[in-house]
Amino acid sequence: MKMSYTCMRSVLIKCMFFSVITLVGNASAEVGYAEKAELKIGFIKLTDMAPLAIAYEKGYFEDEGLYVTLEAQANWKVLLDRVIDGQLDGAHMLAGQPLGATIGFGTQAHIITALSMDLNGNGITVSNAVWEEMKKHVPMQDGKPVHPIKADALKPVIEKYRAEGKPFNLGMVFPVSTHNYELRYWLAAGGIHPGFYAPEKGDTSGQLQSDVLLSVTPPPQMPSTMEAGTIYGYCVGEPWNQQAVFKGIGVPVITDYEIWKDNPEKVFGVSSEWAEKNPNTHIRVVKAMIRAAQWLDENNNANRPEAVKILAKPNYVGADEEVIANSMTGTFEYEKGDTRSVPDFNVFFRRNATYPYYSDAIWYLTQMRRWGQISEAKPDSWYMDIAMKVYRPDIYAVAANELIAEGKVKRKDFPDFASETGFKPPQTEFIDGVIYDGTQPNVYLEKLTIGLKSTDKL
Repeated sequence: MKMSYTCMRSVLIKCMFFSVITLVGNASAEVGYAEKAELKIGFIKLTDMAPLAIAYEKGYFEDEGLYVTLEAQANWKVLLDRVIDGQLDGAHMLAGQPLGATIGFGTQAHIITALSMDLNGNGITVSNAVWEEMKKHVPMQDGKPVHPIKADALKPVIEKYRAEGKPFNLGMVFPVSTHNYELRYWLAAGGIHPGFYAPEKGDTSGQLQSDVLLSVTPPPQMPSTMEAGTIYGYCVGEPWNQQAVFKGIGVPVITDYEIWKDNPEKVFGVSSEWAEKNPNTHIRVVKAMIRAAQWLDENNNANRPEAVKILAKPNYVGADEEVIANSMTGTFEYEKGDTRSVPDFNVFFRRNATYPYYSDAIWYLTQMRRWGQISEAKPDSWYMDIAMKVYRPDIYAVAANELIAEGKVKRKDFPDFASETGFKPPQTEFIDGVIYDGTQPNVYLEKLTIGLKSTDKL
């Protein structure tokens, strides 16, 4: 007898729920000594690496019997490769990296994450010349642009460049980065086609059928690459949007908070093999980072000025304190002098920011499918299976329960692990108004106006 779609989906979610509950049932057992005490953890010079810096500077790693070296990496590919080959024990990763690696887009390797490092934190910046053209199409109020600024205002600028025979080049940080998917989402919502990938045909440029040309640039190099005229804009994390404002070379036009409110941004990733060999070490790292995230958000961000001073050190982000503070302390400067309150530009702990939700993983997988990185249609069950394979709330729950038992955090600040399914309620606050329900990935894909759907294949 065939099972109805609704019934099948209900069974899948219940299976996932009871799998987590079974694992969390053992979460009260005391965590043993770390199998490996000396660790090397990688990061990219962005403000959202803050939980690592704070866990180190505040002694949270040492509290767990861990002696950690934090090491900046040249770019996201190098970082991932070094986690895979064991040169790094773990790393600050793009939320899409563990998923992309596990499904084999680019480098094939089983990477997992038991901790989300933050929500929001990115922006899209355009050059001064592009902004002057865009501004003509942006609604104004009291002499200032009305936010959020949609990509509709960029569309005529792109058309003008193309009519003049000039390709419109934009930068993002990595093919499976949040930045790539957020930039594409914003563009597509404004009727601009960002292009398809076709890996089965050997084309991983992501530029097929595109109105714009997206390419990879490491985050710290974004401002200088735009200043040189190689790209006309970019999507990146902080402080590299605010750096463009301070240098007077560009204008951030939108934050990712305005594209998708409270979107998951970075995760802490390790190889599955490493996690299996070092389960206690892994839990202890997660414990230290949960404490760091809590410190970053506690008392209404009261610790952020101190965090800014720490992040400004050359061994961490290495940007000017003033530049880092512009976003980390609850404000964001768009056009020069147009500073606005954005208290949730960086969220590290509030609203269960550290919990690795399956629905977050599935959203990234839908975008991989939407733009051709997943070349063939997949059933909903496949999305759920990959989410469970990569995102590990069971490990997170053990770490959180340990901290609760130790009196270092409060139970009220975490999901109810006895009933949490790993799926957020349907999310409505996207710039295009499309509702996302993580339990129905294929239904969601059908709602999006530009991109692959159902059985589409390039």
